[in-house]
Amino acid sequence: MKTCTLKNLTSLTSFYEQIAFAFDFPPKFARNMDGLWDALTEVPGPLELIWEKPGISRDALGEDYWLILEILADTVAERDDFSLLLRN
Repeated sequence: MKTCTLKNLTSLTSFYEQIAFAFDFPPKFARNMDGLWDALTEVPGPLELIWEKPGISRDALGEDYWLILEILADTVAERDDFSLLLRN
């Protein structure tokens, strides 16, 4: 299982870097919302994403936080081998 633990995430760039590294996204990974969806649905699993203190990220990322969360929720619905845990 590949695990990505996001801690004190306050920038979109950092999010893309951390998730791409932890889940071993392909080099062609486009660091945008469409690219995130493509990578999350194509990379082999199982995958586990643990987002610690998501409120910090919500405040820092604004609308991008909600877009990321929507993509992650869609990924949970799409894949049986993807789990998401928001930990306060």
